[in-house]
Amino acid sequence: MPARPIVIGFDGSPSAQLAIREAAELLRSWPALIVTVWEPGLAYAASIPTSLDLPAAPVDVTTATEIDDALDQRAHRLAEQGAELARSAGFATAEPVVIADDSNVAETLVGLARDRDAQAIVVGSRGLSGLKARLAGSTSKAVLQHADRPVVVIHD
Repeated sequence: MPARPIVIGFDGSPSAQLAIREAAELLRSWPALIVTVWEPGLAYAASIPTSLDLPAAPVDVTTATEIDDALDQRAHRLAEQGAELARSAGFATAEPVVIADDSNVAETLVGLARDRDAQAIVVGSRGLSGLKARLAGSTSKAVLQHADRPVVVIHD
């Protein structure tokens, strides 16, 4: 039976890079899935008025599609960079995984871990607190709250 993988959330940030390096110290014997989640439709979301007094900006479908394509390509580059980092840090197997999802990153990571029967989930944490944490949200906190398997949070 092949080893169950470790899901590692990767957005390219310094805390995500640190999470890969630290996870390699603890979990290098498992295969790693380096997961980058991106949100399609951001160009459409930017056209939604923030006030009922303002009309929505017209959406140029061609431009919106180009933006989505660029975001998808960026996500693939990030995931591959993360997989390369994981291999150089000591993971024998590191597979880049890109998911386009309009939900939220935490739910997507937890769902993928469940679907792939992952051994654990690893996420980085920027260590925001107070108002910054409330405004920016906390992927690591949401993963901890919703995961049905071990979660390793690496603080920068």
